[in-house]
Parts: sequence; structure tokens; C-alpha cells
Amino acid sequence: MTAADGAPVRVGVFGLLGSGNLGNDGSLEAVLGYLRAEHPDVVVDALCGGPEAVTTRFGIPATRLHWYRGEYRTASRAGAVAAKGLGKLVDVFRTASWVRRHDVVIVPGMGVLEATLPLRPWGFPYSLFLLCASGRLLRTRVALVGVGAAPIGNRPTRALVRWSARLAAYRSYRDAQSREAMRAMGVDTARDEVYPDLAFSLPTPPASAPWDPSAPPGPVCVGVMDFHGGNDDRARADEIYRRYLDGTTRFVRTLAEEGRTVRLLTGDQCDASVVAAILGAVDSPLVTAAEPSSLADLMKEMAAADTVVAVRYHNLICALKTGTPVLALCYAAKSDSLMEEMGLGAYRHPAREVDADRLLEQFRALEKSSAELRRTLIERNLAAARRLDHQFASLTAALFPATGHAPTSRKAP
Repeated sequence: MTAADGAPVRVGVFGLLGSGNLGNDGSLEAVLGYLRAEHPDVVVDALCGGPEAVTTRFGIPATRLHWYRGEYRTASRAGAVAAKGLGKLVDVFRTASWVRRHDVVIVPGMGVLEATLPLRPWGFPYSLFLLCASGRLLRTRVALVGVGAAPIGNRPTRALVRWSARLAAYRSYRDAQSREAMRAMGVDTARDEVYPDLAFSLPTPPASAPWDPSAPPGPVCVGVMDFHGGNDDRARADEIYRRYLDGTTRFVRTLAEEGRTVRLLTGDQCDASVVAAILGAVDSPLVTAAEPSSLADLMKEMAAADTVVAVRYHNLICALKTGTPVLALCYAAKSDSLMEEMGLGAYRHPAREVDADRLLEQFRALEKSSAELRRTLIERNLAAARRLDHQFASLTAALFPATGHAPTSRKAP
């Protein structure tokens, strides 16, 4: 594929990629898979949080998102505060310079238009605004593809997110409530579409053996999270964390006492402390931890399990995509919406108020309905794959109209 001047089309990917969050990197993997399958001649590079990790894993050149390397550390000394402030100014020119070198920039999935976890306006929301404003000024098409959005209470954050969305050339969302949240914030969403999360387009690992309902109870995967609530929960963050950790630990301990094998899974590097806390509190050889480095690793673990209990959004997606019944500890509306969409709306539990007894009750109900739920997930996954074919066709029409090429079916096995 070439631009009007005969040069290859230059595509940039942007976001907190390569920073240890498996869901973010899974969204990037999905978009790169689409580009390599449908537009193999484009030249791709990244502006991201972890450039070394992105280059190593995905084989594309990458540039650090922020000039100031301590961007995500709290600045307490005068020198650090000054450096962080200077970095905000330098990033205006760095971002514009990077955007200028591209024909198209894609923000692949992620919750870039939400603040369901603690977030400062002058962190990523500011970076996203610089990207979208640069795209509009320099006539580079910026696409927010399959992103998540949610109502935002903080005014500066809300303003930056609203203007970022308005300035983007293309928007699609991973659920209907994300689109509604942006509409409520004053963005014209009349032409915006809703599709399943991009991770549903990733390949599904083959099951090690067919699920046998007559076999003894098998392994349980428990996805954990360093969870302290969201932006509006800062005053009670420690209380929320302690209740989540205590409830999850009691749940894992009970399963081990009943002779069940439990596999602890993470979705971000910061979750390792939660794994350590649970292993320290539950002294049982039946409880072990995996060290996944990708969504593919997570899916392999979950495909071998009878059931999954998880909190992180993309951990839920991995379980659902492998057809493994999952009980969701929900901390945001996106998790509730996902579970409803996939036919498991009855199996949700509030992450902010984990009650181990109630969680165990729901878990046992989930296992009793396992056969029926597995059939439901087969149907819902096929529907998600078809919808994502439409997503990629829409993206080609919006960003690469000169090719006259519609993507072929890319249904994941």
C-alpha cells in the first residue's frame, strides 16, 4: 500500500503499550494482526509507554511516550516538579513531530476514554489530547479503535477526554455504554459504531483435552488485581484494597481446603504483590501462580481450567474467549456489560465489596451450570468474531480508502 506520492503508508500506534499491562498489549497485537493480514505493505511504528518491550515483542520501532522518564512517579522535590512540568511542554513538540511523520495513527483499544482506575488529568489524558490535536492540525488521521469510555467526574480529565474524542477522525467503542458516555459528555457519536473488544480477534489456543462433565472437579483459575478502586475512591482506597484482598484470600483458602487446585493469574506487573500476599496467607501446595507475559499465556491457563474467577477486564475476556465459565469481580460498568453481552450476567460480584461466602455460593452455581454456559459461549464467540470482521472492514474504509480493498474474513479459530 502506498500513499499518493508513491511512498509506503506510514501507520503509528499509540498508547500505554509495553508497560506491563497484558490487555493493552493484547489490543496492540490484534491491530498489528489486522494490518499484517490486510495491509502488509504499511510501515508501522509506535509511540508508547514501554518502547523496548514493544520492539522486542512485536518487532516494530518504538519511541518513548514521554520526554521525562519519571512521568509516572510522584514528584515531591522541586527539581522533579520542574522536570515534570518541562516534560509537558517538550511533549507538545515531540508528539507533533511524531504525528507529522505518519499518514494514520491508531489508538488500539484500551480504556483510553475512561477513569475507572486512579488517573491524573496531566498524565495519559493530556498525552491523548496532544495526539488528537496534533492529528487535526497536521491532517494526520487519528483513529480510536474499539476503545472504552465511561463517565468522568473530574473536570480537567473530562475536558481532555472530550476534546480528544472530538478531534479524532475515527471512533469505535467496545460496548454501547462507552458510546453513550461520550455522547453524554458532548461528543457527536451518530456515526460511531460499537464492536466487541479487539482481544476477541486474537487466536484461541486449542484445549489440551475436551471438557468432560463427568470428570472430577478440575483446576480453578483466579485472576487477581492490585485493586484500590477508581478515581472517585481515593479517600477509601486502602479500605477497598483490604476488603478485596481479604475476600479473595478466604475464597482461595476454602477451595484449597476442599482439595481444589487453584492457579493465580495476573494481568499487569503491579498485580504480583497481590499474588505474593495470597500465597503468603494460604499455605497449600494446591495454590500456585503463573507468570503470564501475554493474553495468549492467560488463555492457555484458562483453557485448561474448569472455571475462572477474575477481576481484570481482559482476564475476563480471555476466559470468555476460551469458552471457560467465569465469575466476574466487577469494578466498572464495562465488566458488567461484557458479562451481560456474553450471556453470563448472573455471575457477577462487586470487587469493592467482596464477600467470600457469597462469592463461594455464586461459584458453586456457576459450576453447576457449566455445560450450558459453555454452549452459550460458543455461540457468543462466533457472533463476536463476525462483528469484528465488520470492525476491520470499517477501519479499512475509513483509514485506507485508496486501496479499494475490504478485509477478508479473519475469524479466530
